[in-house]
Amino acid sequence: MTSPKINGHQLELFAQDFFAALEPAAKSPSPAPQPLFKAPPVPPRPAIPTPPRSPDAPPLRRIQLGAHSLEFELRRSTRRSIGFMIDDNGLRVTAPRRITLAEIDTAIRAKQRWILNKLHERGERRATREERPPVRWIDGALLPFLGADITLRIEDAARSHCVFDGEARTLRLGVVPGLSEWQLQERVKIWYQGEAKRLFAERLDVYAEKLGVRYASMALSSAGTRWGSCTVGGDIRLNWRLVHFSLPLIDYVVAHELAHLLEMNHSPRFWAQVGSVYPDYDGARAALRQRSQELPVLFD
Repeated sequence: MTSPKINGHQLELFAQDFFAALEPAAKSPSPAPQPLFKAPPVPPRPAIPTPPRSPDAPPLRRIQLGAHSLEFELRRSTRRSIGFMIDDNGLRVTAPRRITLAEIDTAIRAKQRWILNKLHERGERRATREERPPVRWIDGALLPFLGADITLRIEDAARSHCVFDGEARTLRLGVVPGLSEWQLQERVKIWYQGEAKRLFAERLDVYAEKLGVRYASMALSSAGTRWGSCTVGGDIRLNWRLVHFSLPLIDYVVAHELAHLLEMNHSPRFWAQVGSVYPDYDGARAALRQRSQELPVLFD
């Protein structure tokens, strides 16, 4: 897997605080609006994962990236360029045989911000999964929806159905005899995705009008590490899991992606566009990261 390219053709909003080092746009002298969110204290990051090794495997290579001593697996191949693969086991680098070790180290240092961010993110996700017990798919289970819990009600039925009662905050799921747990989960996931598609389309229209832009299309994403993306052609993808969060957090991601239709970068001009329709983007960004770590484990 090659590292993602952040360029003028596609901008992606990653799940963690990817843009923390960027300076926000200068504020106008008018009174600042009250923030929607109070940023929580940032907990210490977990250790960077290290690739597991078998007894007969070649030794890992090591490189110093600032304060971090990073071990990684190096593979040689017939590919024409250096590729970076990051998963829960750490960093794997694949490089052509003609590339020297010094050139590989130089390429890693050029990508070190992205690499360290992704490794920390993987470590956080793994630590979070270990700390949070998965949801028990039983009658009365609590599921996150739009920033609050809803209650799952499972009832016997001749035909499967899934009906949400907004006033009672219940999701009634009719199950036929012999329905397995993974099929039950799939029914709920389909419901979540349907609600996400409907709601995201509504919010995109609201914020597109505010920003004076038009987008070409919207599709749902199931990406594990990013909340949204926008192409230069106006194609927007939003992670359906955003529907677990409150509407202000959904609106932040929507405003963020639509602002890329005006500025395909993360410059002060871009943040000024976001701030023109969503002033507390800093608070929302921190809250989104915090809430994502607090969600229960619903689906594998």
